[in-house]
Amino acid sequence: MLRRLSVAALALCSLSVVAKPDFNQYVVTLKQEAVEQGFSAEFVDQAFANVEFYERAVSSDKNQPEFKLTLDKYLSTRVPDWKVKQAVDKYTENKEVLEAVGKKFGVQPRFIVALWGNESNFGRIQGKFPVVSALTTLAYEGRREAMFKKQLFAALKILDEGHIEQEKFVGSWAGAMGQSQFMPSSFLAYAYDFDGDGKKDIWGNQADVFASIANYLKTVGWDDSQTWGRQVKIPEDFDTKLSGLDKNKMRTLSEWQALGVRRYDGSDLPSRELKASLIMPDDAKGRIYLVYENFHTLMNWNRSTYFGSAVGYLSDRIKAELRDSHVSTPGQ
Repeated sequence: MLRRLSVAALALCSLSVVAKPDFNQYVVTLKQEAVEQGFSAEFVDQAFANVEFYERAVSSDKNQPEFKLTLDKYLSTRVPDWKVKQAVDKYTENKEVLEAVGKKFGVQPRFIVALWGNESNFGRIQGKFPVVSALTTLAYEGRREAMFKKQLFAALKILDEGHIEQEKFVGSWAGAMGQSQFMPSSFLAYAYDFDGDGKKDIWGNQADVFASIANYLKTVGWDDSQTWGRQVKIPEDFDTKLSGLDKNKMRTLSEWQALGVRRYDGSDLPSRELKASLIMPDDAKGRIYLVYENFHTLMNWNRSTYFGSAVGYLSDRIKAELRDSHVSTPGQ
């Protein structure tokens, strides 16, 4: 009896595998769902007119690199000297609009430039995958269907609202878009039309790019009266269990001072009563930072402490270079 049930169960599993629709059939279903969500049939036909299955998107999703880098190696590749120079040049070229955006949203411009540089190399690397095809492909692949369908319908809304022409609607293999590399749902929540032309253009309009980055940061809690953090040293007998981004582990700078934490040059911590987390992205032998609430805000953008450290590090390099060039930078 058990053997018969097992055979029957295997038969049902085989049928379920065979029953998966092919890509074109799946697209038909998606189009029906899009119409049910309120998009016009004409618009939906146009949006999916040239949709393709991109095997490269699936392979990229399945084979994301898992090798271990040290933070020092990561920073050397993500924030080399040439990128720092370009960041300073871009800041100087766009100083007027950056400072206008920074003042409106309460975000220091150097952090806007640092995120811009880390996400798309100042707009040069935005991806070449048609967004509708990439998201349709990943939804069809099925491992995270609900998530990618949500992003797909958000992408359709972006198209329907006229923010970008379909032939220019491209992004990464995962659907991240534009110079800020927003996913479509993030675009709908945070993209900002700074120049008032009726479009939120994060692909080609730098004012909109800067404002969208700043709007995201401010919305999720950025405080321009603070910086992001600082590299520190700890004593040899330091209890490493005190480290981590759990907010229950945050302490004031005076408390960290009492525990023996010092600036990287060995001097005392600032006297300002800020709360900070102590993080060791590698371990106690690697770089160690005290990070403030703004670093926790950066974690909403990207959960990687390496990424957050790279953004903070580049922002500090920008500030130092501009200071040495006698160019003022607003805020902390």
